[in-house]
Amino acid sequence: MRVTAVEDFTGMKMNEITGEIVRAAVKVHSALGPGLLEGAYRACLVHELSKLGLRLQTEWALPVNYDGILIDVGYRVDLLVEEVVIVELKAVNRLMPIHDAQLLSYLKLGRKPVGLIINFHVTALRNGIRRIVL
Repeated sequence: MRVTAVEDFTGMKMNEITGEIVRAAVKVHSALGPGLLEGAYRACLVHELSKLGLRLQTEWALPVNYDGILIDVGYRVDLLVEEVVIVELKAVNRLMPIHDAQLLSYLKLGRKPVGLIINFHVTALRNGIRRIVL
């Protein structure tokens, strides 16, 4: 069986994984609302994703591959879910193009197929979510 870009090694489809992440984020946002620091949302989202049985890593180290060597420059991805989805959390007034560029760079460096930016500093979370596919 060939594994494609839309399916990970457990067989869970990428849309299912990102859907679970978004549903968990909505639950956290509904309970806490906007206005808190990013760390509070991260801790609660990690709790929700763990309850769902999803494999995740927080503050996943992401080195830069330059000239054939890996250089640890301190990049840390907020969440890596099921080893395939990068999740960047924000608590900002509005998402900017640089946030998209940051996630796209992380996807390329980490060789991951899909990522989510979730900005909790909005009144309706649907307005604070972006999905980027590499």
